[in-house]
Amino acid sequence: MSRNSEQDRYYDKYKRNKEAKRFYDSAAWRKCRDYVLKRDNYLCQPCLKQSMKLKPADTVHHIKHFDEAPELALDPDNLECVCNACHNRLHPEKGQGKAKEKSKQRKVRVIQVEANREVT
Repeated sequence: MSRNSEQDRYYDKYKRNKEAKRFYDSAAWRKCRDYVLKRDNYLCQPCLKQSMKLKPADTVHHIKHFDEAPELALDPDNLECVCNACHNRLHPEKGQGKAKEKSKQRKVRVIQVEANREVT
C-alpha cells in the first residue's frame, strides 16, 4: 500500500468532516470532477498561469472552499485542476505545508563543560 493512500485514509477517518466525506464520495462530485479535469486538459492551472509550465494535475480544487460556500461545491467556475505541490501550498493545514514548518522551532541545549583536573 502506498504512503499517500495511507495518509488519505487517515485524513478521511480522523480529520475530514463527515459531511465533506459524503460529498466527495458522491456520484455528482465524481462527474463534476471528471468534467473539470477534461476542461483543464489534466493540467495544473496555477502552474500554467504563473510560469507557463505544463504540469499534470490529478486534484480538483475548490477556489472558494466547500465549507465556506457549499452552494458553489459543484459549480465548474469555482473549480480548477491543481498538481499536488500547488494543492499542498493552497491547503498547508492538510499536510506537510509551510504552516507546519513555520510553527516548528528547534531547541538547542547548550552545555558548558570544563576539562577535568589532572590528578597527580
